Amino acid sequence: MILVFAPKSTARLRYTLNLMLRELLGFDFSITTNADDFQSYAGAKFSYGKRLQDNNLHFASTDLLFKTGIHNLDLLSKEYNGTKVLFPVNERDVALPYDPFAAVFFMVSRYEEHLHYRKDKFGRFTAMESIAYKFGFLHKPVVNIWTLKVGKTLENHFNGLKIKPRHYRFLPTYDIDQAWSYKNKGFLRVTRTLAKSAIKGDFSNVIEKIRVVTGFRKDPFDTYEYQLYLQMKYHLKPIYFFLFGKYGEYDKNIATSNIHYRNLIKYIADYSETGIHPSYSSNSSKEILGKEIKELSKVLNREIHHSRQHYLKLHLPDTYRNLANFGISKDYTMGFAALPGFRAGICTPYQFYDIDMETVVPVTVTPFAVMDGTLKDYMKLSPGKAIDTINDLIAEVKAVNGVFSSLWHNESLSETDRWLGWLRVYESLIENAVP
Repeated sequence: MILVFAPKSTARLRYTLNLMLRELLGFDFSITTNADDFQSYAGAKFSYGKRLQDNNLHFASTDLLFKTGIHNLDLLSKEYNGTKVLFPVNERDVALPYDPFAAVFFMVSRYEEHLHYRKDKFGRFTAMESIAYKFGFLHKPVVNIWTLKVGKTLENHFNGLKIKPRHYRFLPTYDIDQAWSYKNKGFLRVTRTLAKSAIKGDFSNVIEKIRVVTGFRKDPFDTYEYQLYLQMKYHLKPIYFFLFGKYGEYDKNIATSNIHYRNLIKYIADYSETGIHPSYSSNSSKEILGKEIKELSKVLNREIHHSRQHYLKLHLPDTYRNLANFGISKDYTMGFAALPGFRAGICTPYQFYDIDMETVVPVTVTPFAVMDGTLKDYMKLSPGKAIDTINDLIAEVKAVNGVFSSLWHNESLSETDRWLGWLRVYESLIENAVP
């Protein structure tokens, strides 16, 4: 048991210490605001605040964990032991020259996403707006790194105190935005697609589409057997997220009433965990969100607990509040579309903190580190460069024994058209990410 002295025991402080000390390091702890109790305690202990408690181990604090509400912050960064840190402090006789607890809370709570920011065309907080990008540590799981530094400091200071070993894990995930490229889309949609190709004079494409819809050729997006092959070969336990909303400008999957689509969902659910991929329009409508979750639950004849937002539309804290209200307890949206890396600075699942309500939301957030579309469409990388980028991220996660989660789509495994040459990227990812 580690005893922590603080001038005030706030919800933010309790949440942050629980994440860092208990969840990530495996230490039990208790907080006291009584200086006499702290001084008389014979076990491992440290103080966190503005003032050093005699000659005890002391972490200097900034004000963030002792405040409520959301305020503009004049953030500073410095280099420490080869890693960028936030909230530097200049006090003497401190365990670390920065406030690791405030830094962790700032990142995992997504404090900056509650402030005013410039949105992209989809209304999203972008990677380029983030402190992690501006200070140059988006590619590093700094929360895990900072927390391990605290753990090592405690280990070195107190004999017999040992960090609980953690084990690296790989979690592949798939978003099914379009289950098939041509098949099962209905007469009108197929006709429009054929007409567009014909108008462009792309008659080879017209012939290919006709062969697919008439059953003479496999649909290029139908890569599910290959996914199952990878799952069996490498003993993977992926999670699938199915778009199950009405057709719209940004929601172009198969009709939810289509029996072939429903059978596909049931088939995949027989060997993989499945969740909802809430539609673009559901992000601004709790009614639509609830209906989509309910309908997918009927198809699977089970409750839905997993979710990832379509287009990664994450509006905090409303998105997590809405998901929790409909029984979603695990979300996998935490990542950026435009750049790979660690949006919340962490590569370990954690419970989200609602700054507005100053309470923990019953939603466990599992961040992802890389998405196929990020590498190809946003960064314009070649397959070779994409492999290098992925391997660097995997190495970062393995170094802290975190969870490396990837976001891929069935269509990017098609090895056709725009995804020609990218199958080897995913195969390389699997081979390097598997423990």
